[in-house]
Amino acid sequence: MKIGELSARSGVQVETIRYYEAQGLLQAAARASNNYRDYDEGHAARLAFIQRCRSLDLSQADIRGLITLQDEPSCGCERVDDVLDRHLAQVSARIAELQALREELERIRHACAAPGRVADCRALASLNFATAVGPDASLR
Repeated sequence: MKIGELSARSGVQVETIRYYEAQGLLQAAARASNNYRDYDEGHAARLAFIQRCRSLDLSQADIRGLITLQDEPSCGCERVDDVLDRHLAQVSARIAELQALREELERIRHACAAPGRVADCRALASLNFATAVGPDASLR
C-alpha cells in the first residue's frame, strides 16, 4: 500500500510516518517500480504498536528499545518490565508534581476571595511576589 493509504488506515499523518521511518522506529518500505514506497501489513502493525506506545507517553528511546525486544522474541520479558516500571515511576512523579501545582494554584486563587479592584488583587500580588522571591511565599 502507498503511504497515503497507510496514513488513512492508521490515522497517522504522512509526515509522521516518514519521521518514524527516518528515526528507525518504522522499518523502511520497499520501493515499487515507480519509486513509490510500498508498505505492507507488517508496517501497519508496527505503526499501530508505535501509536499505542505514544498514547502511553513512552519516549522514542523506550519505544525503540521495545521494538528491539519485540524483534527478539526468545529474550526474557524482564527488560520490557524494566521499561514499564521506569515509565510508571516517571508517571507517578509527574502526577505528584501536578498535584503540587494544583494545590499552589488553589492557594493563589483563594488569596483573592472577594471581588474587588485589580489594584487590590492578592492573587496578582502573590504571583508578582512569587516571581521575585519564590513559590507563593506571601500566602503561607
